[in-house]
Amino acid sequence: MTREKETLVTQSLKGQRAVITAGAAGIGLAIANCFAKAGAQIVVCDVDERALESCRAAHPDWTVLRCDVSVRADADAFMHSVHQRFGGQLDVLVNNAGIAGPTAGIENIDPDDWDRCLAVNLTGMFLIIRRAVPMLRAAGGGAIINLSSAAGKLGFPKRAPYSATKFGIIGVTETLAMELGPDQIRVNAILPGVVAGDRQERVLAAKAQANGISIDEQRKRAVASVSMRTMVEAEDIAQAALYLASPAGRYVSGERISVGGNVENLS
Repeated sequence: MTREKETLVTQSLKGQRAVITAGAAGIGLAIANCFAKAGAQIVVCDVDERALESCRAAHPDWTVLRCDVSVRADADAFMHSVHQRFGGQLDVLVNNAGIAGPTAGIENIDPDDWDRCLAVNLTGMFLIIRRAVPMLRAAGGGAIINLSSAAGKLGFPKRAPYSATKFGIIGVTETLAMELGPDQIRVNAILPGVVAGDRQERVLAAKAQANGISIDEQRKRAVASVSMRTMVEAEDIAQAALYLASPAGRYVSGERISVGGNVENLS
């Protein structure tokens, strides 16, 4: 293998400047850890104070800030801090911030819960991206990775607000891939399936209650709907993000990459 080809297949992020929203816990933290091990400089934000404290203690070399991405003033202040930290340039943005939203039939969803889900999952992503793009351009290009979901390609009964946002993320991703491609900014979406962890347990509990079944039965249904009959780990999502952010993914843009063992339906 020539040195040129060796460079193309590497997944190193040495010296890259990366931002991960909701990066103090869960999938976001797994991505931040993965990127840091690959050599990236890390800035994360989150709203969970306990997670922020833990993240700061474990990673004193990271910049760890509080930000509610759905609040314009918060998003602007956070991205101003990113601008200062990285000298106005950015290589990778991972939009991971999101909430599960309510679990209920459409007639029983509180409009405030609907609004909050869209504000965090979709508007929050927009507020961060609009400030990141000039920094990505200043760096000569880079990568935007948006976290969607299997619910961004499949209907999800009793989870209409969540599914709406995840379909919306796909639309934004494909549009921005076209819009920003000439600037050498590639934009992709990762669609996690059933990801093991505390958040998934909360989702399963809410869905089990809505369906009138036990959480064990709901868990069995979730796994049975996956072709590979398995949940995935946060680290699996992180590895996909690493590929998309690295030189190995330099021509991958406008794609929806599912990491979930092939989710067949969401029941």
